[in-house]
Order: sequence, then C-alpha cells, then structure tokens
Amino acid sequence: MAYRSLYVMSEQESLKSSSVRNRGGVQRVEGKLRASVERGDYYEAHQMYRTLFFRYMSQAKHAEARELMYNGALLFFSYNQQNSAADLSMLELESLEKSGAKVDDETLEHLAKLFSLMDPNSPERVAFVSRAIKWSSGGSGKLGHPKLHQLLALTLWKEQNYSESRYHFLHSSDGEGCAQMLVEYSSARGFHGEVDMFVAQAVLQFLCLKNKTSALVVFTTYTQKHPSIEKGPPYVQPLLNFLWFLLLAVDGGKLTVFTVLCEQYQPSLKRDPMYNEYLDRIGQLFFGVPPKQSSSYGGLLGNLLNSLMGSGEEEEGEEAQEDSSPIELD
Repeated sequence: MAYRSLYVMSEQESLKSSSVRNRGGVQRVEGKLRASVERGDYYEAHQMYRTLFFRYMSQAKHAEARELMYNGALLFFSYNQQNSAADLSMLELESLEKSGAKVDDETLEHLAKLFSLMDPNSPERVAFVSRAIKWSSGGSGKLGHPKLHQLLALTLWKEQNYSESRYHFLHSSDGEGCAQMLVEYSSARGFHGEVDMFVAQAVLQFLCLKNKTSALVVFTTYTQKHPSIEKGPPYVQPLLNFLWFLLLAVDGGKLTVFTVLCEQYQPSLKRDPMYNEYLDRIGQLFFGVPPKQSSSYGGLLGNLLNSLMGSGEEEEGEEAQEDSSPIELD
C-alpha cells in the first residue's frame, strides 16, 4: 500500500510538472507572438497563431490551444485588428466544439468578453454568437446556457441594442436585469403611452417559456423602478392590472379565472395583436387549454412566435430552437 501511495504521488507530481512545463512553453511562444504584433507584423503573427493552433489540436493539447487563441484574440483586439481577432475567437470555439469541453463559468465569461470586443456590425460577430450559444447548450438542442445569455444581454444593453438585449435576457434567469434594461429602453425610445407595453411583452414571453419566476421578477422590478408608473397594485394602466392578475392566476391554475380575465381585458389586449397569441400558449402551458388546430397568425408573426417558444415541451426557462441567433420580437 505504501508503494502504491508513492506511485500515485509520483504520477501526480509528474503531471503537475508536465503542466508547468507546458504553461512555460505557451508563455514563451506568446512572448514571441506579442513582440511580432507590437512590431506591427500583424499578418505574420496571425498566421503563426493559426499554425500553432492546429499543431496543438493535432497533439490533443486543447486547453493550450484555447488559452493561446483567447490571449491572441485579446491582443489583436487591443491593436484594433478586428479580422484577426475574430478569426482567433472562432478558433477558440472550434477547440471547444472538437474537444467536448465542459461548460463552465470561466469559459462562458471568455466567450462573452470576446463578443463584447467584436465590431457590433460585423458578420463575424453574428456567426460567433450563434456558434457560442449552440456550444453552450451542451448538445441538448436547447437555446444555450442562461449565464451566457445574461452576459450577452449585458453587453448589448451597454451598446443600447435594447431589442437584442431583451432577447438574450429572455433566455437568461436575470429577470431583475431585464426589467432595469426595459426601464431604460422605455425611457429612451418609447412613448409615454407605451410604458405598460414594454413590460407586458416581456412578462408574456417569459410565461411562454415557462419561466414564472422571471416573469414575476421582471414585472415587480419594472413597475417599482419605472419613473412613469405610480405605485400599485392597482395601477392606473389597465394592462398592468391584467398582468398582475395573470401572474396570480398562473399560480392558481384555474381555467375559469384565466378565461374571465382575458375576456374582461380584451380592449387592452387588442393594443398588440401578439398578446392573444402569447395568451393562447400560456393557456396551454398553465391552464390545460387544448392547442388550436391552426394558428390565427401565419407568416412573420407565426414564425417569430415559434422562434421564441420552440416546438416542444422543454424545461423551465428554455425551449428548443435550431437557429440560436438573435431575433427581433417587436
């Protein structure tokens, strides 16, 4: 037993020593590449990064390949070499995909950091975020990891890209952050008479995704923090009263209450033709209403609804979707 313990300790020391040597080797290589970039030899440095990436991958040194690509991308971004940086960012994703790497917070934060540095108008950014979300789903076919969606939403919020920020907040678990973004969105871009509609869409969409918790948090936070909403309930705006009653009804699960509620507030619900579409879905999910034979809305509206909700019953807060790229649901 003593011999076996010594053997195990020897193996662990050997692995640790090998890891230290590999890290030292990566640092030396990075030093040479950094010097090349600092001299302005961007093309040469970019090609060297690519060569080393494929060499590491062929040797199954996936962690080293990822570290090299991540640091290289940050370096190129710091010199405003967007194309080279985006290419190395995609290679980091390739390593994650091919190595079967586990999803963890550090990796998600790295991906979100690279996303935040990319040119918002570049096609590379769209391709990057689509692949990153797909990878973060862990092969489940769902809409990506909630943590990644939250980080993406925060970046897009800073860029004042409110519509896409809202999309990612919907697939996160951050109802409070979503509400604060919507308050800013409403104040900056909305009309005074639409103050209730900004939160209505979010609440209904969260419920369509079976995320009751975030639906309640986004409603409560938004109505408390929006400067144009008087303290309630009850509220001055009928639509806000409807949402408040709906959130209570969802917990009760009584179809009669849901039906009467929708009938009584039809004048408010007619302000946006999508509200009744969302409510049809909510009726199915929480009140046992059978699905309609055919949706009253086809074309673009139907496609947007399907894209938001997915086609099957999934876990709370997540739905299946083949294409995970951001969509507008205005």
